[in-house]
Amino acid sequence: MVLPAFTNMTDLAAERLGGKVLACSDDFFAEKENLIKPGRGIFIPDKYTDRGKWMDGWESRRKRIPGHDWAVIQLATSGKIQGVDIDTNHFRGNHPPHASIDAASIAPMENIDLGKVEWKEILPKSALQPGSHNFFDIRQAALERPGGVYTHVRLNIYPDGGVARLKVYGEVFKDWNVVGENELIDLAAAVNSAKAILCNDMFFSHMDNLILPGRGVNMGDGWETKRNRTPGNKDWVIVRLAHEGVIEKVMIDTCHFKGNYPDSCFIEGCNISQKDEEKLNSLDVTWETILPQSKLQADHEHYFEKEIVTKEPYTHVRLTIMPDGGVSRMRLWGTIVK
Repeated sequence: MVLPAFTNMTDLAAERLGGKVLACSDDFFAEKENLIKPGRGIFIPDKYTDRGKWMDGWESRRKRIPGHDWAVIQLATSGKIQGVDIDTNHFRGNHPPHASIDAASIAPMENIDLGKVEWKEILPKSALQPGSHNFFDIRQAALERPGGVYTHVRLNIYPDGGVARLKVYGEVFKDWNVVGENELIDLAAAVNSAKAILCNDMFFSHMDNLILPGRGVNMGDGWETKRNRTPGNKDWVIVRLAHEGVIEKVMIDTCHFKGNYPDSCFIEGCNISQKDEEKLNSLDVTWETILPQSKLQADHEHYFEKEIVTKEPYTHVRLTIMPDGGVSRMRLWGTIVK
C-alpha cells in the first residue's frame, strides 16, 4: 500500500506523544482510550469480556435511539492538521458506515465544558470501509473551510460501531514568541515540533521514537538498527530541530538497551532550509561536530555539556552510532535564534 504523504507527519493525537481521549458518548464494548494507542490494534479470536467480544479499539453499543456516537480527543500539542486515518482494522461487521471530524482550539483549563465548545467541521461526513485504513486529506477538505491551529478534535461516527485507531497527522505548532532568548528548551523534542526525517536503518524500531516524551517503556520504544557485520560501520539518524538554535546540553539515553547498545556516538549539526532537506544525505551539506565521539553504556542516561565543542546555531543534527544498536531517547537542550 502506498501511504499518503501526510502520514510522514507527526500524529498529533498519539498517546505516546501526550494525547488524551477526554470523553465519548458510549464505549460499552471497547474503551475510548484505545483510539490513540500505537499501531493498528490486534485481534484475539477467543477473547471475550462480560460485555461481549474483546476488541482493540473504541466500540459503542448498537444504537436504538436517534443520533450518533462521538469521542473527543485532546491533542498532545496544538497543531495544523493535514490528514487523518480513521482505521477500522478488525472491525468488519461492526464498523461505522460513515464518520466526520470536528476540531476546536481550546485554551488550557482544568474542566472543559464540551457542550460550550465551538466546533469547526474539518472533515464532512464521509464513507468508511471496514477492516481498513480510511485516509482523508484535510487540506483538500479545508479548501472551502480554511484551516487553523487546533488543540482538540471530535470524531463522530454514524450511527454507532467500532474504530480501531484515529491518527491525526499534522504540524506541531509552537508559539516561539513566548520563548525567551536565554531560555533552555529541548530542541529535539517532538512536542516542540522537532522531526526525525532520515536515517540509514531502523530495522527493529522507528526513528520517530528517539524524540518522544519520557523514557522508553521497553526496548521497542526507541530507535534500533540491525546488526551490521561491515567493519567500521556507522548508523545515523537526522533530526530537524524544533527551531534554529544553539545546543548547550545533550542527553543520550540507552534505556532498556543492554546487550545491544551502541559502543559510542557523536553528534553533528548543519544549517539549511527545509526545502533543501533532500540534500541532507549528500556531499552538498557540510556537517560540523557538536559532540565528539563519546563512549556509551548499557541502559544508561548519558549527559554531555562540557564535551560540546561548538556553540554555533543549527537547524538539523545528525546522531551517529558506532557500530550499530539502539538508542531510546535523545535530548538536545539549547537556546533559540530569534
